[in-house]
Amino acid sequence: MWTLQDAKNHFSAVVDAAMAGQPQQVTRRGKPAVVVLSAADYDRMRQAAQDRHHSFLQHLLDFPGLEDDPRPQVWPRNVDF
Repeated sequence: MWTLQDAKNHFSAVVDAAMAGQPQQVTRRGKPAVVVLSAADYDRMRQAAQDRHHSFLQHLLDFPGLEDDPRPQVWPRNVDF
């Protein structure tokens, strides 16, 4: 873990470690701020996220049971005014 100032002063070391497969966390004012990781790791993570992502329409179509169990018909009741 690096402080922001140390990461600035040793940016080459931060990048080298990230490229070696060790993501580097940088803090600002003692709180986690960013993670530096290699482009290959970033691309792999993005591809994995896209592989899991479906459209909203596909999500609705994947809903179980609708094709076999249609919703019952609901009829309004008679109301006298």
